[in-house]
Amino acid sequence: MSLFGWCTRRAGGLSMAALVFLSYWVISSEYTLQLHGYKYEQADKNTESYSSTSTSGAGIWTYVFAYYALFVHLLIFILPFRALWAVWDVTQAVKRATRTNPLEDYKKLARRRLSSTSLSSAETLTSDQAPTTATTSEAGDVDLEMYTDSGDIMQNPIIHAIIIPNYKEEMDTLRETLDVLASHPLAQSSYDVYLGMEQREVNGESKAQSLVQQFAKKFRSIDYTLHPGDIPGEAAGKGSNIGWAARKLSAKYPMEMRKNVIVTGIDADSHLAADFFTLINNMHLSYPETATTTLYAAPIIFDRNAHEVSAFVRVADIYWCAAGMSGLYRGSSIAPPTSVYSLPLLLVDRVGGWDTDAEAIGEDLHMFVKCFFALNGNLTCRTIMSPVSQSNVAGDGLKGFRGVVADISARYKQALRHMWGALDSGYALRQGVEMWQERKHTTRAFRPLHRTYGDNSDLYIPEDQLNSEQPQHAVESGIFSDVIQETIKEPNWLRIILMYHRLFEAHFIPVHMTVLVVAIAIYSWVTDGNDDPYNIAWTFTLCNIFRTVGFMAAVCYLFLYESYHRICVSNRQREMTSAGLSDGMCFSYRSMKKNYMDYSLVPLVAPLYGSLPCAHAEIMQLWTQDLVYTVSKKVTRQQRPRSLSAVEMA
Repeated sequence: MSLFGWCTRRAGGLSMAALVFLSYWVISSEYTLQLHGYKYEQADKNTESYSSTSTSGAGIWTYVFAYYALFVHLLIFILPFRALWAVWDVTQAVKRATRTNPLEDYKKLARRRLSSTSLSSAETLTSDQAPTTATTSEAGDVDLEMYTDSGDIMQNPIIHAIIIPNYKEEMDTLRETLDVLASHPLAQSSYDVYLGMEQREVNGESKAQSLVQQFAKKFRSIDYTLHPGDIPGEAAGKGSNIGWAARKLSAKYPMEMRKNVIVTGIDADSHLAADFFTLINNMHLSYPETATTTLYAAPIIFDRNAHEVSAFVRVADIYWCAAGMSGLYRGSSIAPPTSVYSLPLLLVDRVGGWDTDAEAIGEDLHMFVKCFFALNGNLTCRTIMSPVSQSNVAGDGLKGFRGVVADISARYKQALRHMWGALDSGYALRQGVEMWQERKHTTRAFRPLHRTYGDNSDLYIPEDQLNSEQPQHAVESGIFSDVIQETIKEPNWLRIILMYHRLFEAHFIPVHMTVLVVAIAIYSWVTDGNDDPYNIAWTFTLCNIFRTVGFMAAVCYLFLYESYHRICVSNRQREMTSAGLSDGMCFSYRSMKKNYMDYSLVPLVAPLYGSLPCAHAEIMQLWTQDLVYTVSKKVTRQQRPRSLSAVEMA
C-alpha cells in the first residue's frame, strides 16, 4: 500500500490529530507569551525590545487556526439552512404527489414508448447472446417461474430488481416488508424480489424458502441468494450481501432487456409506498438521455415506533433524516442516498457492482461515490418524492430507565456504524486522483456484472483498439458479444468540488467543530484582556454568531419537520388501510408533549450521536478499518405472534 493510500484510509483520524495539535500549539504559544513575553522586553533597556508580534507566539499558525475556525463555522452555518429548505421543499412535493396519480402518468408514458423506438443511452457492439434464465448458484439459489401481467401496457415493462439484504432478521420483519411490496399495483408485473440471505445464518435458507413459497404468486418473481461468509477480502455487512445478490441477478437479464432493469436496495424493515417505483418509472421514461446514468434517492421517515423509543433516539433519527434530506431538494446535483436507493442495471454494470471490503460498510454512500467518479462527476441525481418508512432502533424491549439506557446504547452502535463511513472520504480522494490520471480517456467499454466478477483485468478498452479491425473481427466471432461501449464526458469540476464539500461536511465537521469550539474558548480565556496583535478577534466573534444562528436554525428544523412527519404517517396509514395491512401496524404520530421534550434535547443529542461516534470511528480507523456489523432490533405488526424459527417449523 502506498503512503497516499495509507493516509487516505485514515484521513479522518489524521485530520483530527492535526487540528488538535494545531490548537494546542497556538494556545500554548499564546499562553507562554502572556507569562514570559514582556519580561524579555524589560531585561535590558539598552537593547532592542521584543514584541509579541515579532518574536513570540504561534506566528502564521495563529492565522491558520483563526481562519480555519471561521471556515468550519461558515459550513456549520450553511448546513441547517440547507436542511430547512430541503424539508420544506420535500414536504410540499409530497403534498402535491398526494393530489396526482403517478400510475396513470406511467400508463401514458408506457403507451408512448411502445409506439416509438426503444429508449437507450448506450449501444452494444453486438448482441447475439440468447436470453439467459435464472441460474442456481453454488450457494443454493432457487429458480422460480416468472409471473407476469398480461396488461396491454405491460408488454415490455420496466423491471425492478429489489434486493432485501438481511442477516438474522426476524421472520415477521421480512414478511411485513414483503406484504407491503406485494400490495403495490405493479408487483406482479414488474417486481423481481431477491432475498439476500447469509450462509453463516443458521436456518437462513429455510427461512428464505418459506418466504419464497408464501409470496411466489405475488410478484413477477421472487428468489433468494446465499452469500458465503468466507470470501477473502470481504467484510460482513449489507454491502457484501447486496453485492453478491446483484452478481447473481445480473445473469438473469439478457442484453436487450438490461436497459429497462432498475436495481433497488432496501433495508429489511423498509416500507415503500405504492408510488415509489411508479415515480421511478416515470422519470426513467421522461429522461431517456440520462436513463442509464441516474441514481434515484428518496427521503426517509421514522414513523413506526418513534412514540415507543427514548427521546434521545427519536431526536437523533429526526436529525439523521435532516442529514439525508439536505441533498434531496429540487435542483440539487449532489444527492447521496440514505438506506434505500435505485440505479439502472447498466450503471451497476458500468461501475463493476458493489464493493465488498471493510471500506464499503456504508454501502449506500460508497456506491454513490463510486458511481459519481466512474462518470467523472456527471452522475444524474433524481429524488423520489415518496418517503420511505423506517423503524427507530430499539434496545432489548426493557421498560423504565434500563430501557432508556438500552435504546441509547443501541442507537450509539448504529451511529458508530454510520460514522464508519468516514472511510468514504479517503476513497473519494483516491477516486479523484484516479479520475485525473484517466482524464484523457474518451471511450470506455464494460461488460455485464456477472461476466466481470472475479476478472481482475482492466475494464478500459482504448479508443484506437475499439476502432481497429481486430476487435471488429472479434465482435463478429462473438468474443465481444456482450461488450457495451460508452463515450466518457469531461469531468464536471463544479460537481466534484461540491462532492468533496458534502463529504467534508459529513465526516470531518462533527469532530472539527467540537475541537474548535473548545479551542476557541480556551484561546479567548488565555488572551482575555490583552491586545489583538494578529487582528483576529473579529473571526471568533463571527464564529459565535454563525454558531448561534446555526443552532437556532437547527431548532427551527424541528418545527418544519412536524408537517413532514404528519403528512408522511397519514399517507402511509391511509395506504396500509386500503391494502388491508393496517391492523396492528405501528403509526407514530407526534404529540405536543413529545415535541417540547425533543426540542430540549437538541444540545445533548448533537454531540452524543454526532461528534462522539465520529471521533470514536476516526480514532479506531487509525489502526483498523474493520467493524463488526450488528443487526438492530426492528418493530413489527403487533397483532402477529412471534414467528416460529425454522427449526420449530420443522
